[in-house]
Amino acid sequence: MQFQTNFTDAKAVIDLLDRAGLALRESPLRRGSAVHLPRCGRLIATGDLHDNPFHLDKILRLARLDASLSHHVTLHELIHGENLINGMDFSHRMLLRAAELVVRYPQQAHPLLANHEMSQMMGRGVSKGAGDSVALFNDAVEFAFGDDAEKVTEAIHRFLHAWPLALITESGVLCAHSLPAEHAMKQFDPKVLERELVEADFGPRTGSAYLMVWGRRHSAAHLDRLAELFGVRAFCIGHEHAEAGSEPLAHRGIILNSDHEHAAVLVLDLSAEPQPDEWVWAVRSLSSLDAS
Repeated sequence: MQFQTNFTDAKAVIDLLDRAGLALRESPLRRGSAVHLPRCGRLIATGDLHDNPFHLDKILRLARLDASLSHHVTLHELIHGENLINGMDFSHRMLLRAAELVVRYPQQAHPLLANHEMSQMMGRGVSKGAGDSVALFNDAVEFAFGDDAEKVTEAIHRFLHAWPLALITESGVLCAHSLPAEHAMKQFDPKVLERELVEADFGPRTGSAYLMVWGRRHSAAHLDRLAELFGVRAFCIGHEHAEAGSEPLAHRGIILNSDHEHAAVLVLDLSAEPQPDEWVWAVRSLSSLDAS
């Protein structure tokens, strides 16, 4: 896909981010902090991308958003990669690509809030192994936009605040970056997906949005309870490492990684009943896709 915005023009970047944020908030598919898809079409569900534009390009070629309004794609954990340029993290450009996708395909491209995006917008340090990713990201924005860096940063934060926490299909699949851990359920608001997020939801270790994007190591019994709680049958998440690009999430779904050499995505028929035990046949390795 050819992106049309000049990613070095602060005014154009701010305008793009604000238009994308408005499109996310005003989408007819949006209810509360979740996007709801009807029982028709196809969804490309992805895992963490961590500033891998080459894999993003392959995902978009597979998604073919321009071919049908019923083609959809999820995107999350777009920022904070391991490859720095002069000691700076330029992954704000991945956010700008996501923003342009949302503007061009407002009811088909679905960014989902993840822990790294939340850390960036809240100014809380997080690392991918090369230092404080938030600070390295800020350094690159300042380098790229100079005197306009503060205004661009504010626009980035507004855009991220507009991202939903989850995507839910009418057939009963919930896609999110992660799910709340079992030990955190006393602090978790089970209705968080049904309402708009407030600042308290982003609070460390207590906010419901925070708990949703940071949870790991979900037992089969806990997943059963979460499925009942959210009224779904299966889950598609990222956040945890999957060496082969995908791995089962007990009997309730799948964990995907879309950033490393074994990166994978899941192709979901939105009209079909979810059968997580058979999703292995619907996983596509990005290395098998022609980059051209």
